[in-house]
Amino acid sequence: MAQWAWLDKDGRKVYSDRSPPAEILDKNILKRPAGSIRPAAPAPEAAATDPAAPASAPLARASAPKIAGKDPQLEARKKQAEDEEAAKKKAEEEKNARAKVENCARAKQSLTTLQSGIRVATVNAKGEREIFDDAKRAAETKKAQEAIATSCS
Repeated sequence: MAQWAWLDKDGRKVYSDRSPPAEILDKNILKRPAGSIRPAAPAPEAAATDPAAPASAPLARASAPKIAGKDPQLEARKKQAEDEEAAKKKAEEEKNARAKVENCARAKQSLTTLQSGIRVATVNAKGEREIFDDAKRAAETKKAQEAIATSCS
């Protein structure tokens, strides 16, 4: 990034990536980026040639935007960003919908298995098989019913 260095009105060094204010003299500019030219103040001869023109007119013309209307490249980038955002949102919604359908099917299968009366076992943290007792079966049945209520609606 291009860096400027200059002495301000109090004699302090100022570093910036922008050119110094107009009131800083060229002799106080210590460092400027290569190839950069500081915007020049309006020449006093220009004001003298047209005495009817107000003094602020050259500054107003210089600061006015050169292109009126909309920038087509900017509009195209905005539209592309909006389209990408919409596509991303749609993909996320589809992913969530697929996950919800999958969770619903898994919960229904689990409930069917638990209500069938067959012996159900899980593997505990030690790697041992544990057979569901009536309390564990009831708790897992309740969990499966809650999952169905949330996923299958």
